[in-house]
Amino acid sequence: MARPKAPLSNSLPPLVFGTATFNYQYNVDPYALGPTSLVQKALAQGVHAFDTSPYYGPAEEILGTALDTDLVRRHYPRDQYFILTKVGRIAADAFDYSPSWVRQSVQQSCKRLRTNYLDVVYCHDCEFVSPHEVLCAVRELRRIRDEEGTVKYVGISGYPVLVLCELAEMILRDTGEPLDIVQSYANFTLQNTRLLSDGLHRLVNAGVDVVTNASPLGMGLLRSTGPPVGAMGNWHPAPDGLRQACINAAKWAEARGEKLEVVAVRFALENWLREGAKGGALGSPLANADTSYGHALSLPRERLGVSVMGVSRVEELEETMRVWRSVLDGLADDLDAEPGTITPSDAVSDHEWSLARRQTIRELAKGIRGVIGSQWVNYAWASPDPGFVNQRKRKDDVVMDEVEIAAAPDTTMPTPPSEADDNGKPTDVPPL
Repeated sequence: MARPKAPLSNSLPPLVFGTATFNYQYNVDPYALGPTSLVQKALAQGVHAFDTSPYYGPAEEILGTALDTDLVRRHYPRDQYFILTKVGRIAADAFDYSPSWVRQSVQQSCKRLRTNYLDVVYCHDCEFVSPHEVLCAVRELRRIRDEEGTVKYVGISGYPVLVLCELAEMILRDTGEPLDIVQSYANFTLQNTRLLSDGLHRLVNAGVDVVTNASPLGMGLLRSTGPPVGAMGNWHPAPDGLRQACINAAKWAEARGEKLEVVAVRFALENWLREGAKGGALGSPLANADTSYGHALSLPRERLGVSVMGVSRVEELEETMRVWRSVLDGLADDLDAEPGTITPSDAVSDHEWSLARRQTIRELAKGIRGVIGSQWVNYAWASPDPGFVNQRKRKDDVVMDEVEIAAAPDTTMPTPPSEADDNGKPTDVPPL
């Protein structure tokens, strides 16, 4: 199987379900969250893409089990949803981008996810290894794509926008083939919009087909309660000054009857749909949503910026989808769609509310960025930290044995928290 004839942007939907929360760092027992029901409800509500990684503890296994059910097989054939996963990151301080490990990782992911192929495979947190290692990993993933067909599209993911741009340009220059997709996290938020100002144009010029925005709360930074502190300790990389600026912004929002996280989620989803369209996708924003949810979608088929949202409970999913439908209803006015065709209650009043809410969010966002201040707006922390050393041990480029591999999940894993948790799930929708 050679490179797919159709670009990824032809079919990838603009909302992707993130599964970084399906691990022990954020939930005592991820299996007790009811993940199978959660995934099935997401499919029913029109979310047909799932982002995961071997680095996210048992997330791949949990997602694979949820998708490998009679209900999903009966109503959602494998070619109707996307699985996006990653290779290369093993632990907080251990990376392996060698061809042998990449190949083994793909095989293991297919097994855990119970699928014959992976729609997208990213090189995970690529700023932690050398450009040469990234290039070798991309070439190996493409070799797997062409020879085995277990990978369809290849990309990179990471935090520093300029590093992502440089790597995308290098890969195009050295291989003659652009990346299918690049994922950036915490770089199009209320606090930091570098993905738009510094990244999108360069990535598109490097031929990247899709550019996704993940972690719209900045890994939990933009919450009324501040960054999460749990089993992983106080792991968030934001400096104290930025943390305090965000706390001040949360107080400012609260004084106006708003929650920082509610404004932040809607700001990122709504604005990236438009601003990220050059690196967006054409897949349906609600796919074939169950009619019981009431969305008769009639948006024109135009590219929309792609966002990745993490949830870990059904209640969070419901609230996120209510906001998403309202965002789409406001967008419909821009695209000349029929008012009220997306939100599930009264058509005219919901549409008018969505438009009014969009304007309110713009005004609130301006005020919040003013409170955060010029010192911290668009501030990006170092990744990796100065002096980082990859602790991955290799002998003549041979992968670790199974005993060492089995121990890897116990290592601390600084993955983003839920973007809609109990302390900040989005609720900015009209009452139903």
